[in-house]
Amino acid sequence: MKNTDGSVQMKMRKAKTKYGSTGTSADKVKGHEEVPPRATWSRQIEFMLAGIGYSVGLGNVWRFPFLCYRSGGGAFLIPFFAMLVVLGIPLLYMEIAIGQYFRAGPVKALATICPLLKGVGVATVAISFIMCTYYNLIICWALYYLINSFQNPLPWHSCNNTWNHPESCTDSHTASNITDSASQQFFDYHVLQKTNGLEDLGDIRWEHFGLLALAWIIVYFCIFKGVQWTGKVVYVTALFPYVVLFAMLVNNTQLPGATEGINYFVNPDWEKLKEVQVWVYAAVQVFNSLGIGFGSLIAMASYNKSNNNILNNTLAISLTNTATSILSGFVIFSAFGYMSQVINVPIEKIAVDGPGLVFVIYPEAFVTMPVSPLWAVLFFVMLLLLGLDSQFAMVEVMVTSLMDAHNVHLLKYLKRKEFVVLAVSVVGFLLGIPNVTQGGIYVFQLLDHYTAQVSIIFLAFCEVIAVCCFYGVSRLSQNITEMQGKPPNIYLRVCWRVLSPVLILTLCVFVVLDFEPVRYGSYKYPAWAQGLGWVIALVSLVWIPGGALHTLLTSTGPFLKRLRKAITPAVPIHVSKPTEAAALDTSPAAPLSGMSPSLQAEILRSTFV
Repeated sequence: MKNTDGSVQMKMRKAKTKYGSTGTSADKVKGHEEVPPRATWSRQIEFMLAGIGYSVGLGNVWRFPFLCYRSGGGAFLIPFFAMLVVLGIPLLYMEIAIGQYFRAGPVKALATICPLLKGVGVATVAISFIMCTYYNLIICWALYYLINSFQNPLPWHSCNNTWNHPESCTDSHTASNITDSASQQFFDYHVLQKTNGLEDLGDIRWEHFGLLALAWIIVYFCIFKGVQWTGKVVYVTALFPYVVLFAMLVNNTQLPGATEGINYFVNPDWEKLKEVQVWVYAAVQVFNSLGIGFGSLIAMASYNKSNNNILNNTLAISLTNTATSILSGFVIFSAFGYMSQVINVPIEKIAVDGPGLVFVIYPEAFVTMPVSPLWAVLFFVMLLLLGLDSQFAMVEVMVTSLMDAHNVHLLKYLKRKEFVVLAVSVVGFLLGIPNVTQGGIYVFQLLDHYTAQVSIIFLAFCEVIAVCCFYGVSRLSQNITEMQGKPPNIYLRVCWRVLSPVLILTLCVFVVLDFEPVRYGSYKYPAWAQGLGWVIALVSLVWIPGGALHTLLTSTGPFLKRLRKAITPAVPIHVSKPTEAAALDTSPAAPLSGMSPSLQAEILRSTFV
């Protein structure tokens, strides 16, 4: 009905889902069908565990400890926690709130929030899908190592194997640049069978091809039934890695040299805090670790019930993620201290980040540990589960967005959602085949550098502009009040209005100024490969200007009128059910308040762009 001040207020009615949850849907608007009920998590803890599983990934194990060691040891925790408070927690809260209120994936939610920047939602889906095509390769490697760990001695314990190059192989890590450890050669010449560069991809590694297929099969059967089924899976995939981490910490701290390694990790270098780059590293680590900007948290939160406590979920995910990073640092560096004493090599010659840490250096530490196969099996099971959790979320972004946008058409041809998930998994598997060639490691590094390190910062900046500037902190606060019965606190609102946009803009500037071309070890990618990397980055980012142009060109009227409509939030056809406290609020709907009746009608007709 229409209020006296000219704003539009739409009648809402409850919709009972087949899972027993209730949602709300607006009356049918001309030209639109009523949105079908949406499934929900059975319990709030399931979303919390899924969010923890998504945010806690391999970066916590192979990136944070090295970054902390390189950036001032224990002193690095000061900028890290500062960035977590002013950047990580506010933006994590924002993404959960968006998904929970609009009950839609990132494409539909962001198109509703700001039609001009509707391409941001598509870009989040594109970047997540690109990542899931190569991220599964890590799961493939973990499976390969896991299978090879069921033998004693471990196959990478010595140089007496057919794949070794005896003239340059040593049984353990050394400070020399002309020799490789047995563990390094196992990874390079047996696992990867790597070629000399991206110019020569070589043959398909059929063992990896089969394991890649197995990895996708595992992912499919973990998510094919939707959040009701995934919610049960995360009890294992999110919790078991902590059992392994604590067990390894107890074991490692009893080894000789462990104390020296831990001291090396936490010993503060206060002078490092004067370097701007350290603060930038902290911001980037918080940003990437929580997975902000990938759309996964928006997609998963869209299955929340409207009264799920957003603040509790945000704090649980962010603080657990941080604690896991610190715990991983103690586990990794206690092992480094032990290795340093056993092989008589300085810790700084051992400490590395990336795949080399978990597939070369740490496996080497198992060789000299008591009951080495047991620790190897536990470690690679942990890596497998950490990878699966993150993979679930990235695939779910694509599935949720497809079902939101093309639900009727997809089910018309594919009949069931399970077949939609199957189609997405098959396409992801096919696109990942270049990664399992002999030169696949170069493909993997190229994709990871230009997708996870370049595109995501710019994408998140556009997301913050769409939500905090065009949609507005006031509207977002009103939405949260409808769900929670009270507005977000002043700390969150200040971060959204000022601190978060400024910090992300600063990160964008530093990403450009400090950009380094991709490389893998001593291999430098040729110019054409660098160009290909930028094309990969643009595959996701091009949707943002493309979506803006499409919105402006398909609207009618003078340019200023089209621009005004493009930055005006569209009224959602399906929104969350207000809480009892919020239901008492009879204030007019903010998005259309104060507009002329003709403009209101035009916006309603173009609700979904």
